[in-house]
Amino acid sequence: MISKSLQTRLAALSVAVLFSGVAQAHWSLDNDASSLSFITVKAEHVAEVHTFDTLSGTIGDSGAVEITIELASVNTMISIRNERMQEMLFETSLFPDATISGTINLDALTEMDAGDSVARQIDFELSLHGQIVALEADVQITRTGEGAIVSTLKPLIVMADSFSLVAGVEKLREVAGLPSISRAVPVSFTVVFKQGH
Repeated sequence: MISKSLQTRLAALSVAVLFSGVAQAHWSLDNDASSLSFITVKAEHVAEVHTFDTLSGTIGDSGAVEITIELASVNTMISIRNERMQEMLFETSLFPDATISGTINLDALTEMDAGDSVARQIDFELSLHGQIVALEADVQITRTGEGAIVSTLKPLIVMADSFSLVAGVEKLREVAGLPSISRAVPVSFTVVFKQGH
């Protein structure tokens, strides 16, 4: 028969293992369920929505968030325009990826019940085209049974001149024969992280 003290130690060990498993659970971005879009405005009044089709990312044990955007996956629904953005704007041969880096309170996230949502302002860094810029976003975080969904509550405004992209924008404008292309780009995203071991 197991003594009470041994039962207590076993129970404590079980709880420790359980919580260790939660803390060490791997969070990974589900590309198929996630989306990142941006809007370009050309000739002053013509707005078009584009996407990046390949995203990846993780949330580490410390709450460090890292999201990678494959720039060659830009999708404007027009093949030649995709190629021009890759070559002239993003220069994907030199800068294949953009990365978003930040930190969340992982303990607070794991304590949320499935279906719970909370609005937060998060600080992060965007690394794009050789430049790193600190930005902030208003997001809604929703806990799911398998992980979490993070969505922008309003678009971020990314400025081309902050990322040395003005020359690329001008190249696109010239090759397309346009009078103007806006250098201020609204960006929205919904990223789904799934938790596993």
